[in-house]
Amino acid sequence: MVDRLVTFPGRLGIQQRVLPAYRGGFFDALAEACEGGLSIFAGDVHPDESIPTTKELDLARYVHSRNFHFLQAHSPYYLLWQAGLVQWLQDWNPDVLVVEANPRYLSTRGAIRWMHRCGKPVMGWGLGAPTIKGESSQWGRFSADRRSTSRKKFLDQLDTVIAYSHKGADEYRRLTSPSQQIFVAPNAVERRPVGHPPQRSPGYDRRPKILFVGRIQSRKRIDNLLRACARLPEAIQPLLWIVGDGPSRNELITLAGQIYPTAEFPGEKRGSELKDYFLRADLFVLPGTGGLAIQEAMAYGLPVIVAEGDGTQDDLVRSGNGWLIPADDENALIKTLEEALSDPKRLREMGAASFKIVQEEVNVENMVAVFVEAANLVKSSMESNP
Repeated sequence: MVDRLVTFPGRLGIQQRVLPAYRGGFFDALAEACEGGLSIFAGDVHPDESIPTTKELDLARYVHSRNFHFLQAHSPYYLLWQAGLVQWLQDWNPDVLVVEANPRYLSTRGAIRWMHRCGKPVMGWGLGAPTIKGESSQWGRFSADRRSTSRKKFLDQLDTVIAYSHKGADEYRRLTSPSQQIFVAPNAVERRPVGHPPQRSPGYDRRPKILFVGRIQSRKRIDNLLRACARLPEAIQPLLWIVGDGPSRNELITLAGQIYPTAEFPGEKRGSELKDYFLRADLFVLPGTGGLAIQEAMAYGLPVIVAEGDGTQDDLVRSGNGWLIPADDENALIKTLEEALSDPKRLREMGAASFKIVQEEVNVENMVAVFVEAANLVKSSMESNP
């Protein structure tokens, strides 16, 4: 349960491009802390995407947007227009609005102007603002400069920003004014676990078990994980579970049959079936980018090996609970796997440290607390300085 002493005494509105299924628990927990309620405005994914979404929320109110996508979703020149955004604001009339801190969502500027005309604040929420690198051509440099300028102008319109990670917060600070406060709400999908971490035997049951959970696509670099396991000493070669579905699944099943046939691809699992994999695993590995399953694995008391990425990993993975390795470095992955699997006792200790991090720091309840703190502060500040 969310601490009822930490609440937002008003209506909160949140604009999202889409409503990912993994965000449902967070939005319902945040709605519980909003005395006037919470409304989410979001639309459908781009046709070339395969993000699992939901329209089912227990406490938060969902309003569907008609999304107009321009270019491919992963293009640096992608643009979005969300029809009905201002109409939703007029209907819901939030005291504070949270928007994705993305200048490529063109309709968001109108929403910010509407809120400010009403004397109400807008908070941005995002991953960060890494340096935009264009191609080496004159056009590439010009394009990168224009996109960087557009992003800075967009961020200047926001009253405050919430970052997914401390790295992201530092990136926002480089672009925003010193007076613009930046909050950090470490990315989480699991609520604070209670009690003690799951009990595991001191040693392995015949062979170590490695778990990957997530969307099976090329950027996850599961091919590197298969090759790395195949090159480990036979005594510690693990049973490898690749849980999930995605466009690269059949290709990787073929590759596994050629180089690591003990790998299993059980498909997408949820609920108690997924929980069973987390409880039976000895180590969680994410060899590529992205992946909120890291925090979920840590909530089950698992040590982790994670490729460096957008900075959210830095807040989760430390020397006491896992390893951060260079992205797309197969040799580093092999070396780290060999170190990790050679000492099961140490793995158990690191798993306990993972559990403690999620229990005390990186969980849905703490995310909610940061959002509520930021919303209360920005609302109070605007009311005292009309």
